[in-house]
Amino acid sequence: MNPRVFVLSMCTFAFASAAFVFAGVLEEMAKDLGVTTAVAGQLQTAYVLTSAALGPVAAWLLGRFDRKFVVILGLVTGLLLHLACSVAPNFQTLLVLRAFAGLAGAMSAPAASVAAASLVPPERRGSALAMVSGGLTLAFVIGIPMGSVVGSFFGWRSTFLVAATLAVVALIGVILFLPRVPAPPKREGGRVDIPLIWPLYLTSFLTFAANMTLNLYIAPVVRVGAGVTGAGVGVFQAMIGVGSVIGLWLGGRAADRDAGKAWIIQGFTIQALAMSVHFAATHHALPPGLPSQALVAFAIVLAATALFSMTPVIQSRIIQMTDGAPVGLALNGSVIAVGQALGSAVGGAALQAFGVPAIPAAAVGMSLTALLILSVAFPRKRAPLAEAA
Repeated sequence: MNPRVFVLSMCTFAFASAAFVFAGVLEEMAKDLGVTTAVAGQLQTAYVLTSAALGPVAAWLLGRFDRKFVVILGLVTGLLLHLACSVAPNFQTLLVLRAFAGLAGAMSAPAASVAAASLVPPERRGSALAMVSGGLTLAFVIGIPMGSVVGSFFGWRSTFLVAATLAVVALIGVILFLPRVPAPPKREGGRVDIPLIWPLYLTSFLTFAANMTLNLYIAPVVRVGAGVTGAGVGVFQAMIGVGSVIGLWLGGRAADRDAGKAWIIQGFTIQALAMSVHFAATHHALPPGLPSQALVAFAIVLAATALFSMTPVIQSRIIQMTDGAPVGLALNGSVIAVGQALGSAVGGAALQAFGVPAIPAAAVGMSLTALLILSVAFPRKRAPLAEAA
């Protein structure tokens, strides 16, 4: 394990934990703030929409700065905003603070990925990106369940203190152990050929839209499907981490061997299957207790495996086709954020209109739609770099 890349994965861990840290207590938060669960879910929508809107702008403005500096700036910004969220007096204030918190990830996440790709040989780039994405694994195994457990005992406000603490840990690691990673000279920075690579951005958008339709509302899905509430939701959130470990290992190896369209189609097929299992669980396909809990856990692991097996492949292909242009991954982060916002909105609308079982039903529909679109839209590689996939 490259220790410098590991430090960058801790940054991803902090950002990902902050993004979803309150998901396990979403229903309790909504009740305390005087809004519906679906409306409270839009705290995530505000976060990712800001990230989407400001990500490319931040990459352009900060593209000439050392990557270490950019990562530190994002962590400090996030830390201050998480502390502010913990004392927000009402939903409206919290919504605004969450929107600004999206700026932290917009600044740092692309910089962390570009830095990781710069710190390893080209043949290890896929694995390095998988390791940085592995911070998401730690988030779902440790950070987000920690938020659920702490929030269940000390209230939803404490979840933002958890996020702030994780930002501090990552900040110390970056300051002490990450070397300077200068931005590439402009002539070597690559270019973003949107007409050529837009299907890659579409892939990222659809991947996270389908997944986030369910993931943000994991607490009500687990409550109905498995009969588990409170701190117990954290155990099921940790299953996302189990799936992401498997997915990132598979996806990193696939990226190293330059996998393409067939790998992405396979991933969406598995994701649609996982959401179908969730749908069956919310309709009590198995008896209550351990059988239904095992079914929900299996669906969570399967969906996470599919999502995280595709991410390194997409990121690696984007870096290939943009020659490492910082704005290339920033744009990818933006479309991921917009996908998450769409998924959050669709999941919330389904919950509001038809109840909890409609959440996985909507996720199935989005996964199948993505499967059909990408069966014809996933791009070939740029000719000068390698043969078409």
